[in-house]
Amino acid sequence: MHDHILAYAKHLKRWTRNLIQRTDKQDKAYKNLDDDFRGPWKASDLTRPEHRDRDFYGIRTPSGREVFPAKGRSWSRPPDEIERLRNDNRLWFGKNGDSIPSLKRFLSEVKEGVVPTTIWFRDEVGDNQEAKQEIKNLAAEALFSTPKPVRLIKRVLEVATEKDSIILDSFAGSGTTGHAVLAQNKLDNGSRRFILVEMDSNICNDITATRLKKAITGYGETAGLGGGFSYCELGSPLFDETGQIKAEVTFHDLARHVFFTETGNPLPEKAEKNFPLLGIANGVAVYLLYNGVLKDKRPDSGNILTVPVLHDLPPHDGPKVIYGIGCRIGASRLRQEGITFHQIPYAIKVS
Repeated sequence: MHDHILAYAKHLKRWTRNLIQRTDKQDKAYKNLDDDFRGPWKASDLTRPEHRDRDFYGIRTPSGREVFPAKGRSWSRPPDEIERLRNDNRLWFGKNGDSIPSLKRFLSEVKEGVVPTTIWFRDEVGDNQEAKQEIKNLAAEALFSTPKPVRLIKRVLEVATEKDSIILDSFAGSGTTGHAVLAQNKLDNGSRRFILVEMDSNICNDITATRLKKAITGYGETAGLGGGFSYCELGSPLFDETGQIKAEVTFHDLARHVFFTETGNPLPEKAEKNFPLLGIANGVAVYLLYNGVLKDKRPDSGNILTVPVLHDLPPHDGPKVIYGIGCRIGASRLRQEGITFHQIPYAIKVS
């Protein structure tokens, strides 16, 4: 009848959990029974669950009755503190002024949120039935047997992430994590990003991606959450165990990797026709000097940036980023030409 969530922290002493947003139900517990000018308050116990002789004394109520803590308990404050609280109208003796005093805690003075408990009820974070209904609404007729409710993952994000965190879900499944990140960003104006990994291409296409698209743009009478995502398919590894480019890697393989890591965009379809210009993004032209024979280190091999090679590059009136195995042009000339040079394979991002 219940599920477990196991929480781990890489550096437990450095991690701190966030407070969760107060609910209307929690705020309604605060009343103003004595018309205090500080607003609504809630009475809390003024005793501790142990007997201490020094804190076991009588307190006189406004009605004149002397009251003591229950057996086995004692007051949580010394007499002088009790008197200060009385003078500040922070003690509540009941409507008739003859009850054991409670401490008044004002809504205006409590923390902006509440400490999360270790039990999350279905009315707070949803359940499996709610999760399956979400999938039915978002992913058409596609079914997924073990979805999680968006409200549950939102609670995890609220407790464990900052507004600019990157959230990784290595078993994306129905895409609840991505959906929850979008929803939480909408709620608190966050800029969280997500990385979802799914090995089953059918699930990824029919459920995960479909769901995220509808969550972003909206569906039925439900407004879209905004945001976006890039859909990438994992290719063969480009690098060997030493960090060198594998011999079987083609120009197109490396070009896709270089252009995406440099710009965040997929490689344009006409990239190979414009060889070695891969494409232009945000006014910056990206070039790749790679002809499949990286072991050929001669300056005229085409893999090294030389003045003749520079003259033969497809022209671009603006900044250029050029990848190659070497550069024979000086730094001042590179600055003059607006060129940023990256050496293969060392400067290629592998993360």
